[in-house]
Amino acid sequence: MKLLIKAPAKINLSLDVLHKRPDGYHEVEMVMTTIDLADRIELSLLNRDSIKIHSQNRFVPDDQRNLAYQAALLLKERFNVKQGVSIAIEKTIPVAAGLAGGSSDAAATLRGLNKLWGLGLSLDELATLGAEIGSDVSFCVYGGTALATGRGEIIKQLPAPPTCWVVLAKPFIGVSTAEVYRRLKIDGLKHPNTSEMIHAIQDKDFTKVCNNVGNVLEEVTLGLHPEVAQIKDQMKRFGADAVLMSGSGPTVFSLVEHDSRMHRIYNGLRGFCDQVFAVRMLGERHHLD
Repeated sequence: MKLLIKAPAKINLSLDVLHKRPDGYHEVEMVMTTIDLADRIELSLLNRDSIKIHSQNRFVPDDQRNLAYQAALLLKERFNVKQGVSIAIEKTIPVAAGLAGGSSDAAATLRGLNKLWGLGLSLDELATLGAEIGSDVSFCVYGGTALATGRGEIIKQLPAPPTCWVVLAKPFIGVSTAEVYRRLKIDGLKHPNTSEMIHAIQDKDFTKVCNNVGNVLEEVTLGLHPEVAQIKDQMKRFGADAVLMSGSGPTVFSLVEHDSRMHRIYNGLRGFCDQVFAVRMLGERHHLD
């Protein structure tokens, strides 16, 4: 028996860090939404009791470092599942890009194995399990648009944002999220207005969304990698309505309302950057079949 599942990427419309927590994590406040850039996960049941990861992408680990592997192992151990699974990951989302590709693969694996193994868990229960794997996994279990707080695992659903194009560009570098947070200086941060972003989404006000994008991690990553700042400048020069780095980077995205301007930005960046995508926001939550 096989099951195919899409694992969409996310972007941060707003990312704020409030303070360092006693447990070593940072208290965050993020508005995230899924976009129509997705990996494809194929789950196949095995007769033997093992977990196998398959991917053509050389940057995807095939062992316990892989978050999809961790998701399958967590379900097996928590619910005493004796059946094995093969997890084939067809990567479209760039790796180590600030787009939660690995977290989304893990979330898709949780949703898919919940069905294949007949566990009968709700999305809320899967999201709680996902928080044990990584901070973005809970959001990716739900998908759609949400305010994420705590260390990212407390999810409050929001309506879909106003429709627009999202043009993404990732330079040929990887960014360590841990390193970015380590270098972040909480004092003196210019905090984005999270409540205004939420109101903009609720009002379906595209201009207001564009005026309230913000990411406190940008300054750190831009300091480490000047090419990220260059991509931002290029997007602005080509006429993007809003430009922001997603997560800890290095992917930069622009929000674009009009088709003609989207094509201009996309084509302009293709000669400047290896991985460029033009997609729509998804906005709606996942549902269990």
